[in-house]
Amino acid sequence: MVLYLDVIWILNLLIDSILLMMTALFLKRHLIWWRIFLGGFIGSLIVLLSFTPYAHVSGHPLVKLSFSIIMVFAAFGFKRFRFFIGNLLMLYFSTFLTGGILIGVHYFLKFDNNLQTSMFLASVKGFGDPISWVFVMFALPAAWYFARSRISSIETVNIQYDQIVGAEVEINGLKLELKGLVDSGNQLYDPLSKSPVMLISSEGLDGKVPSEILRLSEDSEGMMSGNHSLTPEWEERVRFIPAQSVGKKNQLLIAFKPDSIVIRKAEETWVCKKGLVVFQNIHFSADDSFNCIVHARMLSSPSLQNAS
Repeated sequence: MVLYLDVIWILNLLIDSILLMMTALFLKRHLIWWRIFLGGFIGSLIVLLSFTPYAHVSGHPLVKLSFSIIMVFAAFGFKRFRFFIGNLLMLYFSTFLTGGILIGVHYFLKFDNNLQTSMFLASVKGFGDPISWVFVMFALPAAWYFARSRISSIETVNIQYDQIVGAEVEINGLKLELKGLVDSGNQLYDPLSKSPVMLISSEGLDGKVPSEILRLSEDSEGMMSGNHSLTPEWEERVRFIPAQSVGKKNQLLIAFKPDSIVIRKAEETWVCKKGLVVFQNIHFSADDSFNCIVHARMLSSPSLQNAS
């Protein structure tokens, strides 16, 4: 078997640099390109060490750990111990994550049932199969993109679920138990009473809310034109809220004054004394993780737990 040492070294240089880039992106570190490639260059030297009289120590765990420490120091520096250890552990996480993706994809596409363990180990110690360098060269960028997008997705979900609250709305003898997303971008207020407005999806409320309210959530302008009417107990709770949205600069939302709004998160409870609700025929969450948008000001009053 012919080994092209220069090709192997350059490929290792690029792989180590990409792993350091992943580490920086996952931890939101400032990227300094020449330091990233310097760290990758230091990491690639272990390949050259394998072709020297010291080849017997190149695979020792302590030697590999030492190279990793120097790589991280070269790429990110040393500000404090916790900062440095976090970078080092994330480098190993990125390495194992990417390696796992490559191995999984390789054996998903091609797997030999007759592969012997001894042959597998012998191949891993060399520079050829079971995962060819050509495969790594083309698959690594895809693995990097996949890992980065998945990490971003997890971060988004974590941020979102940190803002999920339980909401109980009582109105005209009806009690609705909802899951709400606290949205600081929701700036809807009643211009007269300055009451914050909660948006509630009408989907899934059949049988829980009167049919005329559900029809109104689909066509709010119908009440203005007289096409829809409400019973007196609902009509006296109506408030008109001016709003703007994409494609509609000026519109009026029909809100209702509930008897009470109670918001719960973990062990804390907020009772919103001033608040309005708007029913809209909109599916807020694709995964049904929430069905209403809670105004951030509804959580501005002291919680019952803190008050106690």
